[in-house]
Amino acid sequence: MRVDVYVPLVLAALLAVAGPGVGRVLAPAYAARALVVTGGVTAATSVWALMLLGGTLLDDAPPVTAEAQENGLHLPEPVPEVIAVLAVALLVCGAYRAYRVVRTHRCTLRTVQRLRATHPADGELIVVTSATPQAFALPGAVGRIVVTSAMLAGLDAHERRVLLAHERAHLRHRHDRLRLVADLAAAVVPVLVPLRDTVTFLLERWADEDAAETGAGRETTARAVARAALLSHRSRLTSALHLSQLAVTRRVAALQAAPLPRTRLLAVAVLASAVLPAVGAADATGDFLRFLSQALTP
Repeated sequence: MRVDVYVPLVLAALLAVAGPGVGRVLAPAYAARALVVTGGVTAATSVWALMLLGGTLLDDAPPVTAEAQENGLHLPEPVPEVIAVLAVALLVCGAYRAYRVVRTHRCTLRTVQRLRATHPADGELIVVTSATPQAFALPGAVGRIVVTSAMLAGLDAHERRVLLAHERAHLRHRHDRLRLVADLAAAVVPVLVPLRDTVTFLLERWADEDAAETGAGRETTARAVARAALLSHRSRLTSALHLSQLAVTRRVAALQAAPLPRTRLLAVAVLASAVLPAVGAADATGDFLRFLSQALTP
């Protein structure tokens, strides 16, 4: 089997390294979409490449080996056996990690449904009396926003509007779906974990920019992000305007600077990079089929 089978795996590593750079030069909405699509395609082709590598163990199956010995054939060895075994191990681990991501996602959906059932169906906002400052979006056909009384009390009127605009952006653009794709990609191909973290940050930046564009302004939005982060830090929890303190600092700094360009050409270039692992996987599939033909044909 030629080097083509390794192309998706190598490009996955390169994408993980290049992802943060894309987020620094491209508007968050464009960068997040491009990286999620490219990461999803790269993860899928990487899994396929691992399956092809693991499939080369077929020539070690007892029936195939016995038939080859009877016919005096020498079976091809397309890749070292240790690589094939490692590929199978990575597939098993990836399947388990993906199962955990899906299970967590389904548990979250059930929690959302229970929370919806305990509140009136009309209205966008659900205010929960709690001393813990929190806010989050409930995705679905009709999205809802949950905010605790402590969070509302800690923000002024302008900052509350930013908070609601931020959560509306998460609902309107279905960021939960983009996050799920990024989580699954990182689960099946662990080298893409940095890409998942980049996408998570970009989704928050995307919602920040949407909030700033609603009329709140970049300065007010930056203040609201910082205030919400401070409130959640004091309570030792995370809020809807979340992520680590370093990420919050980066978000505030980005809002205090000029908006990043919405360069579609760069976004298209990132998307085009997903073609490379697909081509590599297609070529490797042809190699595998030829190997399979040689192994099974008497």
